Parts: sequence; C-alpha cells; structure tokens
Amino acid sequence: MNKIVWFMMLCGLSVTSVQAKVVGKEVNYQADGVTLKGYIAYDDAFKGKRPAVLVVHEWWGHNAYARHRADMLAELGYTALAVDMYGDGKQAHHPDEAGKFAAEVNKNMPVARARFEAGMNLLRREPTVDAGKMAAIGYCFGGGVVLNMARLGEDLKGVVSFHGSLGTDIPVQPGKIKARIISFSGEADPMINADSVAAFKREMDNAGANYRVVTYPGAQHAFTNPEADELGRKFKLPLSYNVEADKDSWQQATVFLREVFSDK
Repeated sequence: MNKIVWFMMLCGLSVTSVQAKVVGKEVNYQADGVTLKGYIAYDDAFKGKRPAVLVVHEWWGHNAYARHRADMLAELGYTALAVDMYGDGKQAHHPDEAGKFAAEVNKNMPVARARFEAGMNLLRREPTVDAGKMAAIGYCFGGGVVLNMARLGEDLKGVVSFHGSLGTDIPVQPGKIKARIISFSGEADPMINADSVAAFKREMDNAGANYRVVTYPGAQHAFTNPEADELGRKFKLPLSYNVEADKDSWQQATVFLREVFSDK
C-alpha cells in the first residue's frame, strides 16, 4: 500500500487519490503589528482535514531549507507552515547578523510566543487542517523555540527539536508541558554539549514531561542541513552535515508525529 495512503487512513482522513501533489503558497500574517512571511505546504490530492505541523527555521531565518522541510511534511500527509520568527521574512547572511536576530527573539519571550501563536492561528483557519491536531518542529534556533513553546504549555501534541538549544530561562512547573517531546543532538556539538543534555533531562524529569532524547556520536551542530559543511568552512564554525544522523532523526521524527497524532 502507498505509504501516504496508509498514513491518511491511519489518521482517519478521506483518501480520494493516490497521486500526491504538494502545493506550496506564500502567506503573510500578523503579530503585534509586525508582518510575518510564511509558507504553507499541503498535498491537494487528498480531501478533508489533516494534522498540522509548524516548522521553525534556523537562526539564518525563514529560508528555502525551512520550506523544504515543510514540503517533506506535506508529502507525509500533513499541512505544514514554515513560520517567520524574525518578521518581514528577514534572513541573515552572516553569523553576527543571525545571532543578533535570534537574540532579539529569545530575550523577549512574549514576542516569540505571539509570533508562534500567530502561526498556530493561521493554521487553524486553513480548510485542510484539523485544528485539534497540531505539532511543531524546529532546527537550531527553531529547536529551542519549539521547546520553549512546550515549556509555556502551548496546546501542541508534540514538538521535535533538531540540534536545538536545550537551555532556557523559563521555569517549568510539573504538569505544565502538554506536548510530547523528542530532541535530537550531536555528541560532537560544542554548542549543545553533554552537560546541556544532562541538564535538559533533569529539567524534563522534574517537570514530569513525556520526552525522549536522542544523541548521535560524532555528529556536530546543524547535522541535518546539507549546506552545513559549506557554511562551517565559510564562517569557521563547528557545523557539519551528517547523512546518517539526518536520515535517522527524520525517520524517528516521522514515527513520533504519527504516534502523537494517533493518541486520543
């Protein structure tokens, strides 16, 4: 059986065709007077409502990589929104600029939350979306964002962090986290070292969260991005693509999403 058809049947969705056709469209939406420029992807070969997934970009901003991941989620039968956390679709072209953009969001959690929730609200209005089934995934900066949204108690079925920051200033109370969590990190990533992973595990245990941590020996930061090697050389940063870790983390993430959306 076609894997997309099987997935749609598992989720109780209407299957009217086996010919997948991903449709992508640019969207503008608002948060506190700031225009955010996102990208929605879905498979128009199927009718009816389906689960939705927000994709939060790396510190470089909303770019082609985030959109590619949204397309991949659409191929799995979801409606996906690659969000814009910086506003006006801003993209960084140097680590100094990327760090500045990311810090501006991270130091103002009400702004971050408003922009994330604006994406959630946009998805809820999409005719292809089952508003009761929503998750989020994020990469690097975006991985930290989705973990913080879980810490804040956002109504998400699950969150997936790929080489995302694990630290936070948000105090988490037991029972606050609603979402199931899975985090993927590289053991050779100096930005997310073993101490950070251990501290995250203690935090999640104290919060009573349903979580899982996966680490990859030898994998460095940005291990899911095929452009990581080039960026690492260009800016002398410890970035490196790892094809095995990329494939395994994506496979595990797809299983995770299927499970969280199947939960009653």
